[in-house]
Amino acid sequence: MVPVPPKHPKAKLAKNTGQETIRDQVFADPVHDLVDFAFDQRVASAFPDMIRRSVPGYDSLIPLLGLLAARHAKNGSVIYDLGCSLGAGLLATQHALRTFHREVTLIGVDNAPAMLEGAQETLGDSATLRCEDIRHSDLSNASVVLLNFTLQFVPVADRLPLLKRIHDALRPGGVVLLSEKLAFEQAEQEDWITSTHLDFKRANGYSELEIAQKRSALENVLIPETENTHLERLRCAGFTRATRWFQALNFVSLIAHKTA
Repeated sequence: MVPVPPKHPKAKLAKNTGQETIRDQVFADPVHDLVDFAFDQRVASAFPDMIRRSVPGYDSLIPLLGLLAARHAKNGSVIYDLGCSLGAGLLATQHALRTFHREVTLIGVDNAPAMLEGAQETLGDSATLRCEDIRHSDLSNASVVLLNFTLQFVPVADRLPLLKRIHDALRPGGVVLLSEKLAFEQAEQEDWITSTHLDFKRANGYSELEIAQKRSALENVLIPETENTHLERLRCAGFTRATRWFQALNFVSLIAHKTA
């Protein structure tokens, strides 16, 4: 188990999780030997603040994601959150399931021990958490699979095989909920939306140094693709219908259905 760091003087409760978090300052100081972004203990402790200040619409996306997951859940099935990080998606799903009176098993998978430590604090014994590479994790009897800003961190060549495995693990009529940062085919649109996203970060208090260093750290780790690329890959994986249900700037969420 990764040790839990002492409470930070600026610690506060993260919205919708009850977890203590701190203001994101991971890239606040100059780093001379910048390495690729990693979900380590420092990132995990600041992650709720980091993602809300970096991903527009995140506070609206998570409860809606839970609602959609609960709506498509089937009694006796499994809901997987692949790349579950601190468990926000599973927690939202757990809350929404009470409305639909569904009995399911919740399983979160992540390969970052520091993130799973936080997820354990958030979820307690309401979900099974597995420290695994999602590309090789056993999946079965699923009615819903969450991929919430996860596929973008998977090597491009491994994305279609992963989606095929997810499709095979889903019950007939099951769904995958896929949230991703988008790239755009037209340079004008890419430049405009990227610039607006940077303005969003500045408005949320990130300095130019923080923005530049984080961007460099993510460059070889987070590989965004166009919406059409995602839709075509879902089709190739066997999903018969895919719909965009949420978008805020260059962040989008799709729902894809397996034939009933």
